[in-house]
Amino acid sequence: MSYKILIIEDEKTLMETITLNLQLENYEVFSLNTGKDAINQIIKITPDLILLDIMLPESNGIEIYKSLLKINLQIPTIFLTAKNNIKEKIEGLKLGAADYITKPFDLEELLLRINNVLKHSIKKKDNLSIYKFNHCEINFSTYIIVKSDGTKETLTKREIALLKMLIENKNAVISRDQIIEKLWTKDENPSSRTIDNYILNFRKLFEINQKNPSYFLSIRGVGYKFNSLD
Repeated sequence: MSYKILIIEDEKTLMETITLNLQLENYEVFSLNTGKDAINQIIKITPDLILLDIMLPESNGIEIYKSLLKINLQIPTIFLTAKNNIKEKIEGLKLGAADYITKPFDLEELLLRINNVLKHSIKKKDNLSIYKFNHCEINFSTYIIVKSDGTKETLTKREIALLKMLIENKNAVISRDQIIEKLWTKDENPSSRTIDNYILNFRKLFEINQKNPSYFLSIRGVGYKFNSLD
């Protein structure tokens, strides 16, 4: 599996150096050199980790990270900070950033920090065994779900995988292409209605009002999301 890393950094030379080294480690790398439209790009890319410079033109790293928290988009983030940015560094950690590294830094140290953060993030996701919402319960280990009326059903492996993907990225929109890329093989060719049918089934299982769903939403022309109300 190739992890996606988004670098938001306005120093071109540093950006290129980090990008090259990450690609040599087989990461899939994306980059932005400004804070403008960063949130829209993050939602579109859905990276596994963000390297975020604090000092950016148009919108600084702290504000970008706060915006992510407001939409409950929890992506592991490592701040890139200058030596004199002690106040911002502390603020970032208090907000819940995974780590920070001070410029200038050793590339080997950066790679180790990235590896450690990803390991911790993966372990945290793997610990998601049972999820409860709206008087319903999903057991990702047994594939058994409990509906709000107390009745149980066993779902397929792919249904559980899609539920887990949506819930792990709750309140974030995931595109049809991202879902197909992760849950279907290249030999398979799901139709454009395939995921829609899965979402409709989730509504039958979990929603009180299927025609006016609260949790499993289709965002027209964009994708799908699990809307967390907690």
